[in-house]
Amino acid sequence: MLFSGTIEENIAYGNPNATQEEIFRAAATAQALEFIKELEQKFKSSVSQAGSNFSGGQKQRLAIARALAKNPELYLFDDSFSALDFKTDAALRNALRQETQGKTVIIVTQRIGTIMDADKIIVIESGKIVGQGKHQELLKTCKVYQEIAASQLSPEELKIDSK
Repeated sequence: MLFSGTIEENIAYGNPNATQEEIFRAAATAQALEFIKELEQKFKSSVSQAGSNFSGGQKQRLAIARALAKNPELYLFDDSFSALDFKTDAALRNALRQETQGKTVIIVTQRIGTIMDADKIIVIESGKIVGQGKHQELLKTCKVYQEIAASQLSPEELKIDSK
């Protein structure tokens, strides 16, 4: 959720004492810097109520930047990457891995590509846990995960390591 104000104010919302450097870094990590730099007023650009003047992916990246600027010990991303294209999703996850080292990151998603490098994946179907483990383990042991993966990944990505 974005609020009316500026991009800078939205990113600093959870950390009003955030420095310009922290706001810039949060935006860069969230893959928002590129579109912010294209705006005439950059970080001082206006945000309409609920961010209606931005695309879904831009709103998600600004909200992620806000979480990063707060720098909590626990991050909970609930379908926070759903409006991102796969290239941006991958770049964001790479940058997040660096920024959140030593922190707990929980990602709720329906995209296998978003969580396939996670330390632990929990597969839930109809409110019940039907599998848990790493990506390669679940490809071998969890029918639900196998079905989801088959519908989303290429044959090369579905290859099961013999490790």
